[in-house]
Amino acid sequence: MTPWLGAEAVLEKADKLGRLLENALLSMLLLGMIGLGTLQILLRWGGAGSFFWGGEAIRLMVLWIAMVAGVAAAREDRHISIDVLSRFLSKRGQDLAAIVVDLFTATLCLALAWYSLIMVGFALEDADVLLGGLPAWWFQSILPIAFLLMAYRYVIWFFRHLSELGRQGESA
Repeated sequence: MTPWLGAEAVLEKADKLGRLLENALLSMLLLGMIGLGTLQILLRWGGAGSFFWGGEAIRLMVLWIAMVAGVAAAREDRHISIDVLSRFLSKRGQDLAAIVVDLFTATLCLALAWYSLIMVGFALEDADVLLGGLPAWWFQSILPIAFLLMAYRYVIWFFRHLSELGRQGESA
């Protein structure tokens, strides 16, 4: 077995673990959000009021779901895109366009990770709190982490598309 094949097997296992963790986190967050929302409604109907932190917790879960879902979408290269040119481009042109888009997306995600990290730093510095006293940066940390993971995934897509373009050049 060549060293590259061993690395490929490790990457495949890491990818499967990442998928499992992303899907589990998405499922837990969604179930928690639905459960908390339902409980809030039932408590209000029953006249017992509701949790003072319930609305804020649901908003934070929406943020986390959006970011984890973004990471999962990047894993499959399934982010929303406007693909007007692809029907007019050759296969080589489509691969070139994909390379440009991947590089742009990775760069944008890195910039968003940097600025969200600064925002989390401000929350830490200012000792911001959420949910009645928990540090806000705990919950906001999903932003730079998710954007870094998305950038990482789009760098991988960049190299995959670059490799496809190289294979086309060899066969031509």
